[in-house]
Amino acid sequence: MHLVYPAVLAALLFCTGLYGVLARRNAILVLMSVELMLNAVNLNLVAFDVWLRDELHAGQALTLFTIAIAAAEIGIGLAIVLLVYRNRGTADIDRLRDLAESGRHTEPADRERQAEATA
Repeated sequence: MHLVYPAVLAALLFCTGLYGVLARRNAILVLMSVELMLNAVNLNLVAFDVWLRDELHAGQALTLFTIAIAAAEIGIGLAIVLLVYRNRGTADIDRLRDLAESGRHTEPADRERQAEATA
């Protein structure tokens, strides 16, 4: 088996995921891009495991652990994104950062009005 083909495919997948993380503003698309990057790493692990003919299949075992961690990460990340969307009404990363920064510098009178509005 040639190692070049899966390595090039993994590099393309990783670069696509990296572009998605850096260019996208939707939190769900950023999480999907992180998953794409993790899948590129998994492809490299399995390809090198087969190419090196490892007796213990350490690359494949590490891939299973990576898949389990990625599943937990996407579950927790999606729960956080949905909670933020319910509270703020948007999943746009730039707007969420702006809301967080503007929330710190509110006047005490504004805080009292916000508390009265929620009560």
